[in-house]
Amino acid sequence: MAVKKPKPKSIIRGRPPLAKSQNASLSSKATRTLIRSHHNLQKAYTQALKVGNESGARLLEAEIATQGGLAKYQLASTQGQSAERGGDSSRLLVEWLKPVLEEARNKCQRVRVLEVGALSTKNACSRVPCVDVRRIDLKSQMPGIEEVDFMDMAIPADGEKFQIISLSLVLNYVSDAASRGAMLARIPKFLETPPRGEMIPSLFLVLPLACIANSRYLKEERLSYIMHALGFHLSKKKTTSKLYYALWKFEPLNRRSDLLHVRKEELRSGTTRNNFAITLCSKDLTK
Repeated sequence: MAVKKPKPKSIIRGRPPLAKSQNASLSSKATRTLIRSHHNLQKAYTQALKVGNESGARLLEAEIATQGGLAKYQLASTQGQSAERGGDSSRLLVEWLKPVLEEARNKCQRVRVLEVGALSTKNACSRVPCVDVRRIDLKSQMPGIEEVDFMDMAIPADGEKFQIISLSLVLNYVSDAASRGAMLARIPKFLETPPRGEMIPSLFLVLPLACIANSRYLKEERLSYIMHALGFHLSKKKTTSKLYYALWKFEPLNRRSDLLHVRKEELRSGTTRNNFAITLCSKDLTK
């Protein structure tokens, strides 16, 4: 009887394992852990630079890179806003602005939106026919998203300003309280004036609920004080178990530059509080 020869093994068995795709799905727990860790490392890195600890900053920079850096953080953020985990936040913005968008469509008008920290070109806001979206992020993930730092953007000329600016889970990424205040203070320079209707121009702001509900240094009342000082008033609000959504209407005549001095001070005590804060000073208006 002829001896059966063993079947030759596929050459793929001798290859090293392939690296996992950057698009591999992360569990919701892994997503939260990665985002939290990235935020903490980024804050520590900023603090090290502030006090001149260059060796410490280099070590932290290397640790951030080991975790995948901003690209991995963006992947976690994108999956955190996926349909199976609640969907993208711009769906709520479109819902809130429905009367404005219907009126604009009927009048053949365009609504200009600036999306800071954009992760996708296919979110709900991008699918509205009368909306023109300019998308920017510190690190672009795809064509259609400009790689631009909002703080370095040139202030648009009159006629080129925006009716809506979206800061969805962006402000909490900024590393320190003063820089968050400076970012908010810069928003009015990019918004159209005079106002068009009851709800625009506006800022769409999304934060982790813990930034408002469990911070030592920020309560909803303090956030309202800051926004009122910048000329905004709250027109829409929604909270979930994890997120705080708000639409702030800009009315430049109500700006109170005399109030633009908000220090970091304890508003809640307790060892379980986080340290999220926003500070403001009058010089922020000149940036």
